[in-house]
Amino acid sequence: MNYLLKSVTIIDNQSKFHHQKKDILIKNGIISKIASSIKNLKNTKEITLDNLHISNGWFDTSVSFGEPGYEDRETISNGLDTAAKSGFTMVAVNSNCKPFIDNSAMVSFLKNKAQNNAVTLHPIANLTKNSEGKDLAELYDMQQSGAIAFGDYNKAIQNANLLKIALLYAQNFDGIILSYPQNEAIADNGLVNEAKNNTLLGLKSIPPLAEELQIARDLYILEYTGGKLHIPTISTSKAVALIKAAKKKGLKVTCSTTAHHLTLTDEHVKTFNTNTKVLPPLRTKKDTKALLKGVLDGTIDCITSDHNPINIEHKKVTYNNAKFGTIGLESLFVSLCRKLPLETLVDCLTSKPKNCFGISQQAIKTGITANLTLFTPKGSGIFTENDIKSTSKNSIYLDQQTQGKVYGIFTQKKLQLND
Repeated sequence: MNYLLKSVTIIDNQSKFHHQKKDILIKNGIISKIASSIKNLKNTKEITLDNLHISNGWFDTSVSFGEPGYEDRETISNGLDTAAKSGFTMVAVNSNCKPFIDNSAMVSFLKNKAQNNAVTLHPIANLTKNSEGKDLAELYDMQQSGAIAFGDYNKAIQNANLLKIALLYAQNFDGIILSYPQNEAIADNGLVNEAKNNTLLGLKSIPPLAEELQIARDLYILEYTGGKLHIPTISTSKAVALIKAAKKKGLKVTCSTTAHHLTLTDEHVKTFNTNTKVLPPLRTKKDTKALLKGVLDGTIDCITSDHNPINIEHKKVTYNNAKFGTIGLESLFVSLCRKLPLETLVDCLTSKPKNCFGISQQAIKTGITANLTLFTPKGSGIFTENDIKSTSKNSIYLDQQTQGKVYGIFTQKKLQLND
């Protein structure tokens, strides 16, 4: 089917149409015309939405679903449907499942499960066998099967020599190594950020030092070995400073932070709501400000939801016993729309994360295959359970203010609009 998008504001700083309001004609999945006004033709569906904006399709670099092994949390099918309704045309899926994604057959399993879905699934395979942190998994074979990077989800690489070997070996095939930023000895089974208020709550803490010491070590190793290192979900002001300095040295390091670390602080832990139990833990206002500044100055490359569905029996328990994690696909855009300039937010969901992981992107123009996210930055509301599309409902953003709305996506020659 052909589609005519009317009165669209284009957000793409690589496009000559950036910030311009245009009509866009899409024929057989290809953008065939962009003009101030396009007359509707036969066999063309006209799309008119309030204050419609488009950008290149969004990419979330850290998503967990559960399948295989934890389908009750989220299946791949429902997870990709949730991603589509949240504005994402592609997601990088962690090995947060059992069996682990630590061999080429499991990478192929994930890719096959996502076939014929509008959203493209990019596997992040395990760095080590069985995610045990001892022996490297089949990195090259897994890349050949479709893995875009290698890391053990939310598990730090404790063995410094293992990281050294991984960075050296992966250079043979331009592989990307992920290193979760937490020194486990210092974190020591902590639950929340180290701060006076949290100590008074009787909750064991994870000092910022745990993150910063690990990052400093990893950057020293990267400087020695070369290679490509991605540090996911940083959360402290000093972490931003360390990575900024490393980039100035010319090291090939990229990083991400989460939407909730950009918008929420450890003050939210006072309610003992187990949805606020996340890794890394929520930090202070000072850290949040530093992270926002890091996004604005380009130190932080990607903003992720770190979407991690947890079923209710592991959240409706005491804070000590609850599992870490929050869902976040549905809330990412609407939670950040009032915090960041629209162009910056879109850049951190499109070109910058795609560049980090070697995924090509074309500027919005005639002749390209349409891979688009449709949204509006206007409108406000409160995030409720009705906004959740995921199987699990463990959202840190329940009852939080929102701004903007995702209309849907256009990809794979199909338009998917939300109800």
